[in-house]
Amino acid sequence: MGISLDITLVDAISEIGAPAWDALSGAVPGVRPMDPFTTYRFLQALEASGSVGPGTGWEAKHLVVRHEAQVLAAMPLYAKGHSQGEYIFDHAFADAWQRAGGRYYPKLQAAVPFTPATGPRLLGPRELQPVLLRALAEITGSNQLSSAHVTFCTADEAALGVEEGFLHRVTQQFHWEDEGYGDFEGFLSALSSRKRKTIRRERRQAQEFGGTIHALTGDDLKPEHWDAFWAFYQDTGSRKWGTPYLTRAFFDEIHATMRDDILLILAEREGRWVAGALNFIGAETLYGRYWGCVEDHPCLHFELCYYQAIDWALANGLSRVEAGAQGEHKLARGYLPSEVHSLHWFPDTRFREAVEDYLKAETAAVGDEMRLLEGFAPFRRGPEGGG
Repeated sequence: MGISLDITLVDAISEIGAPAWDALSGAVPGVRPMDPFTTYRFLQALEASGSVGPGTGWEAKHLVVRHEAQVLAAMPLYAKGHSQGEYIFDHAFADAWQRAGGRYYPKLQAAVPFTPATGPRLLGPRELQPVLLRALAEITGSNQLSSAHVTFCTADEAALGVEEGFLHRVTQQFHWEDEGYGDFEGFLSALSSRKRKTIRRERRQAQEFGGTIHALTGDDLKPEHWDAFWAFYQDTGSRKWGTPYLTRAFFDEIHATMRDDILLILAEREGRWVAGALNFIGAETLYGRYWGCVEDHPCLHFELCYYQAIDWALANGLSRVEAGAQGEHKLARGYLPSEVHSLHWFPDTRFREAVEDYLKAETAAVGDEMRLLEGFAPFRRGPEGGG
């Protein structure tokens, strides 16, 4: 660029500050962000609540490019002491490295912790994004770290990473897209008769749980709702991960700073909150993040996580629902396979070559699986009667 650049790592996003960070992330005060997770508010909530930091295996080392005092580009970056909470997993890489006698951790991870949602990881103008990637590679090598990973990056960032010598990995999620349905009945009319009947039956069964479903956002959210959801989250977290990733304080933080960008769908029965699903709202996309319950009711999970999300997105002009990682059961409910991208850097040449061979085979297998799954999509393929 013809100017001197200062590249540093900072241990807290507060050292950068909200105005400088959000000028890069694209967040504008009073305007719903495209990606709520790379905003200062979300990342700061993780740090302020102790969900990331010493003892968690996620320690902030945000990469910052400055000219004099001005922040020009940044990358949300963490030193990782394990491979948990990433959703694009590298356990096979870690096992191979450690079997060969190496120390895989710590590694560097450019990501939003605990958040399997695609979004920008190279924050700043296009001409500085290669600078961020080159700096990441240099820091990894000069500190004799095993690897660096850029997960859930955009497709454009993945293409740029390949140009810079990073390995490109393709995995998949299931996303719902509005094809001009208008409302939920319009969506159902696009499905095959059998799938349409199945979803209607599931929604009827869910509604028979004996209570009321509430969709809460903004000032309708109250402390009692977060107390209830914390109980749901702890139950799910202890069963899935052993220890929940997020602290109770995280939910207080996002209530204070992000409640207008949150949709909490709760089921109430006999005056008691019994189940809930937490979503974050982007300018175009509703992001489903966590589900939990203290009572089991048939199909209530499908209703709160998938059908209520579609209903709300259609009613509020959102064109997409991302319901989180994994879950082929989403396919029958109108969520189709979608590519997810990540980048990986290994300073060790031999290990890099082995991973590159692995990723080529994996990418081909993912492509084959996506094509196969698309054949089981629930949508009509030709004229048929109503259902």
